[in-house]
Amino acid sequence: MPDRSVSRRAVLVGVAGTAASLAGCVSTSPQPPGASAATSGSGDGGTAEVLKLGGSSTVYPITNRGGSFWNSNPPPSDGEYWGPEEYGIQTDERLADYFAGKYGFEATGGESPPFTVSVGLSHSGTGLEKLREHQVDIANASAPVDAEFPDMDESTLGMYTDHVVGVDAQPIVVSREVYDAGVTELTAEQVRGIYQGEITSWTEIPSYEGPEREIQAVGRSVGSGTDTAFRSNLLGGPNAEMPGVDIRRGQNQQVKATVTRSDNALAYMALAFVDQEEAPAIALEFEGTTYVPGENLSDPGYPLARDLHCYTWDGTSAKEAPFLHMLVSDFGQQNFVAYAGYSKLTQERQENQLAKLQQS
Repeated sequence: MPDRSVSRRAVLVGVAGTAASLAGCVSTSPQPPGASAATSGSGDGGTAEVLKLGGSSTVYPITNRGGSFWNSNPPPSDGEYWGPEEYGIQTDERLADYFAGKYGFEATGGESPPFTVSVGLSHSGTGLEKLREHQVDIANASAPVDAEFPDMDESTLGMYTDHVVGVDAQPIVVSREVYDAGVTELTAEQVRGIYQGEITSWTEIPSYEGPEREIQAVGRSVGSGTDTAFRSNLLGGPNAEMPGVDIRRGQNQQVKATVTRSDNALAYMALAFVDQEEAPAIALEFEGTTYVPGENLSDPGYPLARDLHCYTWDGTSAKEAPFLHMLVSDFGQQNFVAYAGYSKLTQERQENQLAKLQQS
């Protein structure tokens, strides 16, 4: 087998903060054409509203699948993609028509939705910056905005309106060779030691029974919500130093590819991207409890659980609200959040999020 290990090198880090943002009322009419960067020309020469989303690769599987359902606007008779009665909804409307109709949109009378949805992919910080610059309508983020921008003034932070759509429990993953050599569980102290540069070889881990291998500690890009959440939740704070990081990747997909190609890697990434064959998730012992992937990572005590956010700017418009309503509804929680491998909101949290989307 070729040597796939990577030598240790220091990488500079920075960024972070903690917690929330403010919710606002939903405006009672759709945004007029030209009101934001989300309006584009339609193929038939008219104007068609486009709801633009961008940001976190962690939230992307939720909103991208939601966007594909919305744009196809299936009828209730479809069954596979839109079965409203299964979720206690009595309607003969198509999917997008039903949710958009709650906020003043009229059905197009055909397969086309009242407006279309476009979802871009980058990471949390980029999405939140684009939202502030009005380049997107909704920013996907896997960390709170004040953790992404700890130096931002309160008045600007207050313009971000937070909608929580699901919960992710980040697992710790290792290369297949490391897992097969006995590392199926680590303690939180061991993980901290690796990312803080105190543990550099797998032979320093008692359960490891393989050849000498340096540890390749993989991190997410600075500005990534996943990176901010990891440092906040496991290393003691959003500005915690990570001198043990060897390589950083911008997206979860890239983290998975790096771990898969290596024989010595350790990484943290969103639950939706775990592949137990190629980049297996391992158990984490934290404060006396062992958290096992597939069993109890969604428990409140798991240190790497974090909310998944969709931010709007200065309240929530009637164009943004229906799509978010779909994601937070029972239908959306099952078909987009749970489908992606994330945890659904509790009933209380779901009701609170839906209350934010009520028209003022």
